[in-house]
Amino acid sequence: MTTRYRVEYALKTHRRDQFIEWIKGLLAVPFVLYSQPTGVLDANGPSLARTAEEAHRRYAEIMRDVELMIDDHITLQPNKVPSKLTMLVPGCLLAICRAWRFRSSDNESRVHFDKIIELSFPRLLTICNELVTQESDEAGEMLHLALKAYKHATWLELSAFLRQQQNNIAWCTVFLNTVSKAIPASAMVEDSFDREKHHWWKAKKWAYFNLNRLFIRHGNTQSVAGYHERLYGLLDAVAASTTLSEEQKRNVVIMGGEANYLFELDPTVPHLLAPVSRDRWLTPEMATWSDAGIAALLDVAEAALRDCVRSMNLPATILRKDRAVGIIPTDPAVRIPRESLEETVLVVQKILELSALGYAAEGADRSAPHPPVGARIPFCAFNGGRDVFVDIGDKSWGVTVCQNWFASRGGAAAGEPIRGENTLHVGDQFLSAGSNDFKARSVGTTAWIASPAETVELLDELAGMMDGKA
Repeated sequence: MTTRYRVEYALKTHRRDQFIEWIKGLLAVPFVLYSQPTGVLDANGPSLARTAEEAHRRYAEIMRDVELMIDDHITLQPNKVPSKLTMLVPGCLLAICRAWRFRSSDNESRVHFDKIIELSFPRLLTICNELVTQESDEAGEMLHLALKAYKHATWLELSAFLRQQQNNIAWCTVFLNTVSKAIPASAMVEDSFDREKHHWWKAKKWAYFNLNRLFIRHGNTQSVAGYHERLYGLLDAVAASTTLSEEQKRNVVIMGGEANYLFELDPTVPHLLAPVSRDRWLTPEMATWSDAGIAALLDVAEAALRDCVRSMNLPATILRKDRAVGIIPTDPAVRIPRESLEETVLVVQKILELSALGYAAEGADRSAPHPPVGARIPFCAFNGGRDVFVDIGDKSWGVTVCQNWFASRGGAAAGEPIRGENTLHVGDQFLSAGSNDFKARSVGTTAWIASPAETVELLDELAGMMDGKA
């Protein structure tokens, strides 16, 4: 069934359930009144929690009234007496209906959980330091369980208490001591399967896991290992190529975090990527973005995201990085509805735009003067398909950095970067809201694709055109 057919089918009145349409009409008024996040956008208005609570109360009242009318309809059916529901919705022949009740949830479990961590983990750390020096099987079992508890406590989010430098170092020391500890003789059984089930080996496994998790998930966003894991096919193929020169290989760069990290392909280093220090590629405007301003902007974005998770009861948790913040599913198997992700993008973007910290000029001309830099910092709020993230800068800044970078390496005169007509940006998100490729249109030629296969076709066509001109 084509998309056009589905749309036209849904638009035909006789195809729609009149009872459902009637309920939608009843809910339309409170939806319009309470759909806007006035509690967040208006400092003098009611809080978002109170607004959401009132909206849920109104929805519940309406659904309860509908339920009572259905009960009345069922009661009067045997007597052939027209019910109020029949008169309001002539085509209604319902025998039973279930009313869904809207209830708000404060979703404060993470706050309480963090308090438990702050109170209990210092003692747990002391116990682990004692256990790692012992040899008994009982000590191995307790250490295994303690490290597994750390894993579950930090699976989705590293609490503020555990992010403190002294606590982070202390726990990493425990993990390293566990990894380097010689396995007691009691755990050195001959059968490899039985050996893996022993608590001392499990303790080592969780120590390795926690170190890797801290580095990849909660560590520096510039992790070259993380980028290599995502792009190893391309990077390995380029590095092993015998047809590309060393100079051509080094012309492969990765711009990460929209416009926050630059990596240069280097076949001689681990993971094939060498980080490039910011002072080598930041534009003059980007260099004026203060760390304090960036942190303040991300604080506002994080608060807005938390409000969205709470008010829409999303199965999501907050993930904060040094130059980005977003929400990800609490369970990788759960998919957040697309409508919820898009609503979150719109709310967060509007809150940041109305704040005194950031701006996101959709499709703005990059040659036009920006708001006073230092007071307002550009950002990008976008729907990633399974998550929502707010990054400092946007794709237009990233493309500009690449234009300047390749121009400087090509010997171009200072102040003369590669122009937009000589640039091609390929992306799949070019809607004006919630899409992180849209703003690249202001600095270069863009191609909108729907799949990697279309990218291959596009490059093949471009290569053919270039060969024809040669």
